[in-house]
Amino acid sequence: MAYETLNFEVKGSVGYLTINRPSAMNALNSQVLREMTAFADEHQKSALRCIIISGAGDKAFVAGADIKEMESMSEAEAARFAQNGQAAFNAIESISCPVIAAVNGFALGGGMELALSCDIILASEKAKFGLPEVSLGLLPAFGGTQRLARSAGLFKAREMIFTGNFYSAQDLKDVGIVAKVCAPDALLSEAETMAATIATRSPVGIAAAKNAINKGFDRLLSEGLDVEVQSFAKLFNTADQKEGTLAFVEKRKPNFTGK
Repeated sequence: MAYETLNFEVKGSVGYLTINRPSAMNALNSQVLREMTAFADEHQKSALRCIIISGAGDKAFVAGADIKEMESMSEAEAARFAQNGQAAFNAIESISCPVIAAVNGFALGGGMELALSCDIILASEKAKFGLPEVSLGLLPAFGGTQRLARSAGLFKAREMIFTGNFYSAQDLKDVGIVAKVCAPDALLSEAETMAATIATRSPVGIAAAKNAINKGFDRLLSEGLDVEVQSFAKLFNTADQKEGTLAFVEKRKPNFTGK
């Protein structure tokens, strides 16, 4: 599928998705959200081993939602816009392979919400994060009030959302949201190194683990453990499980096929 606001390329088993509106600091308008949803839907059962998401240019990952588009929205239009944003990020979150956010600059509002929908966040030392919607009389509506509380904890989420302040990559590493802070010119190579490691692991094992984490996270522990058992047991019907255990016994590297 051809996109106007996204660039996508594949190198080996890794996909590279770039939000490409540098003149608007990659702000999310309705078109970007539609194209992101279409992209994620197309890759729900991806044969790729990993996807890296970044923003075009060196200033912004995504600087937020497009304020110009939002300015004249009615209540009904705003509801649809928020629902479209949530749908896009829910779809990103449910892609079967791991998704790494390589945050190269500002990740504000919808940009931070996009990063939170990814599986792993790597950030440049120059990156700035924040949910400043309250400074516009709004609130984070692309999943920010929900994902941030689940990621950073209720009290940190309240602080970040109520103040609307900006935070450094190190600030968010300290609360466990950012996995690694990188020099700006090393960010992509760090993401590629992580993707390369992931690519050596079992795709069906990773997909099952991701599904168990996402489905079990906001349930009772007993319910999450049931999801874990079911996911574990189903892997014993896969070729990857047979290959992985046999390779271990034979003391060699496994050759996973994702089946």
